[in-house]
Amino acid sequence: MSLDRRAVLAAGLALPTLAVAPRVLAQPIDPRLQAAIDDPRRKPADRARDAFRHPAQTLTFWGLKPGMTVIDVNPGTGWWTDILAPYLAATHGRYIAAGADLANPKLSDAARQGRAAFEAKYADKAVYGDVTVAGFGRVSGPLAPPGTVDLVIVSRETHNWADGFIQKAFADFHAALKPSGLMGVEDHRAPDGADPKAGTGYVSEAWVIDQAKMAGFRLDGRSEVNANPKDTKDHPFGVWTLPPTRQSAPNGQPANPAFDHSKYDAIGESDRMTLRFVRV
Repeated sequence: MSLDRRAVLAAGLALPTLAVAPRVLAQPIDPRLQAAIDDPRRKPADRARDAFRHPAQTLTFWGLKPGMTVIDVNPGTGWWTDILAPYLAATHGRYIAAGADLANPKLSDAARQGRAAFEAKYADKAVYGDVTVAGFGRVSGPLAPPGTVDLVIVSRETHNWADGFIQKAFADFHAALKPSGLMGVEDHRAPDGADPKAGTGYVSEAWVIDQAKMAGFRLDGRSEVNANPKDTKDHPFGVWTLPPTRQSAPNGQPANPAFDHSKYDAIGESDRMTLRFVRV
């Protein structure tokens, strides 16, 4: 039965409450971004993960625009870099990786080697533009001149920062961003109230939002683009039991060849929050 809103209000009755499921608003995808995603130079294994990671929709939701200056936090081997750097180069933007802090005397040799490999991989300016790496860590200085960055991307990182480092990290991002600059966060999603120090790789949206607010950010949007309702979040080796890591034994022990991955492979990659914050 349809209800006329004015008639209901005039009669002094309460309007019915409608349950609205989370949804992702359709947004046009920049064809230059789609071209970067479809670039055959990306590894086939990385492109296969697009079905779980939804790069076009995620980056568009986070507010990526042509010509932006973007900081990508701890890019690892460059899953996001392979998309972002060519796109930003083509649109006269700038890509900055927040990576290993070479000024930290305690930095491991592995971290130094990882940064060197990253810089070598993205040295071709004709393809990737002027990729730079800013030292980022527990004792690092500014990531960029204050107020010069449009967007900071924090992908699958906050679960590593529950020991208190998250406030230093978010403060670094806040300082680098322009007024009303954006911060996009994606991470494995725990139920609200879960202990962020549990070591499962999952953290709650509420915890991340609270930490961002304390650092001077305002929540500007949530998306369910990376949700996975099949993820039960109770796996024997935390989120790393799932693809792509597919851990089969406790940390420090060799892989267990008898471990049955089928149940976890059927889940796919984790259920993830996708949040957008504004610097205030």
